Amino acid sequence: MKAIREKVELPEGHSFRVLRWSKSLREVECLLGPGRTQAVQGEGNHWHFHKEMELTLFTDGEGTRFVGDAIGAFGSGDLVLLGERLPHHWHTSGSSSGLSIQWHFPESHPVWAFPENLELRQLFKRAERGLHLRGRTAATVTALMQEVARGRGAGQLATMLRLLAEVAEAPEADLALLSSRSFTHRAESHHQKAISRSVQHLVANFRDEVRLDDLLKISGLSRPTFARQFKQHSGRSFSAFVNQLRLQAARRELRDGDRGVLDVALACGFRQVTFFNRLFRRELGCTPTEYRRRQRRKGR
Repeated sequence: MKAIREKVELPEGHSFRVLRWSKSLREVECLLGPGRTQAVQGEGNHWHFHKEMELTLFTDGEGTRFVGDAIGAFGSGDLVLLGERLPHHWHTSGSSSGLSIQWHFPESHPVWAFPENLELRQLFKRAERGLHLRGRTAATVTALMQEVARGRGAGQLATMLRLLAEVAEAPEADLALLSSRSFTHRAESHHQKAISRSVQHLVANFRDEVRLDDLLKISGLSRPTFARQFKQHSGRSFSAFVNQLRLQAARRELRDGDRGVLDVALACGFRQVTFFNRLFRRELGCTPTEYRRRQRRKGR
């Protein structure tokens, strides 16, 4: 799935930038120092990528997270590390708030002149597929992100390096890979905007009947080109992508609502409850009813 490339501009005098939002991913400010901010255009609400790595924390809000070919629900406290050129997108349900740190340390960057930093190379390599931070590591990194946001100068840089060291030294149980593959070496093409428009349409309309002909009109691509581009850059076929969107919505409905399984399936875009049940069991290893029961027990 081709994504729009975002051009990240680091503030003068900074080797990374810290972003903060309090209502919407479209309304973002760059933190320049204590009491100093600059408004920037937020890109997190649509499918995009950039050469910079990114660490993003949601302090409030929920919705669906797209990282590479991984589609999953997220909520308050969600913390992910994204590698270079890894496409991502957050579809929020209502308002949200959070912090994001972006940086680019290529081979020529002065940070690699310090041999102590070489242990970060393996972490950066793993992050090419996206890492979901959990447990004690997530709690520690969340606190350090807040400290970075308040800092300035050499002290801020020192906290940033502490933060990266915490992630690099995290136990395996606290780091979960998201995408099934890396997108680092993906070539850019003129199909980027076309596929991005199609993805936006799918995210907004997956509960309704989704027609391939409509996507071909939106993208302006032929049927073979659309199918090839979508599969190549999402790791999924068009139909599998739509099914994952519907499945994520159904999981939220089952967890938070009281409607019956049939009503949930139909409301989320599935036309046959037998297919919904079969897909649910294949992807989650249990029936929708069993899933709801487990989620209710967890919430007690």
